[in-house]
Amino acid sequence: MEIQIEKDLSIDNRSSFFFKIGELLMVFLPAALLLSLTRSWAGEDPIKTQSLVWVAYAIMLIMIWVGLKLRGKSWGEFGLTFESLSFKKALNVFGLSLVVFVLGVAAFVLGSILMASFTGIPESADYSKYNFLKDNLGLLMLTLGGVYVVSSFGEEVVFRAFLINRISEFGTSSKYTTALAVVLSSLIFGLAHYEWGPMGMVQTGFMGLAMGICYIKLNKRLWILVLAHVYMDTLLLVQMYMASN
Repeated sequence: MEIQIEKDLSIDNRSSFFFKIGELLMVFLPAALLLSLTRSWAGEDPIKTQSLVWVAYAIMLIMIWVGLKLRGKSWGEFGLTFESLSFKKALNVFGLSLVVFVLGVAAFVLGSILMASFTGIPESADYSKYNFLKDNLGLLMLTLGGVYVVSSFGEEVVFRAFLINRISEFGTSSKYTTALAVVLSSLIFGLAHYEWGPMGMVQTGFMGLAMGICYIKLNKRLWILVLAHVYMDTLLLVQMYMASN
């Protein structure tokens, strides 16, 4: 009887392992295939490229939701709650989001400094792909709206909430597997920005590491990270808009 129980548990553990692997593939593989198969269609068109990225993130968010449903869980597992806040709590969330914003930007700058120390100071960034924003404040507002949903919200759900929580499940020691999950998620986050070049991947990787640490230290209060990401994306897009003009 004891041997049979151990055998059954072993089967359950293997099936759980394969379910976790399948869930990761379910989230990332369709989006990766979409971007790969449509690369030639988008070409150098920045609007087409950005639109495909947005669709890819929408697919990943849908797949994450499907995974939660299969597990019998809700978004609350990731710290993504939708409860109303009192003025005091809202003020607390805003204050913490500013702290996370500063830490994220500091990590981004640190990545720049470390990368520059090895490769030298790179040439000025090419802002030509943002020329569609030139003298078009309305398009800037529209782009910001899309970025807030896809990047500010989507990236935090995918690379912080989903990846950190799911990678953490593969180990037996919660302390060390969580630390490893934060590091791995930041590496994947950096690699996801491969179009920014080596410097950009290191910068976003360091930023992802800071955001991941904040996610854990703040007890997975994801909205705080989303707000901090909103500030970063606003700063970036306004900078691109001004550069294009």
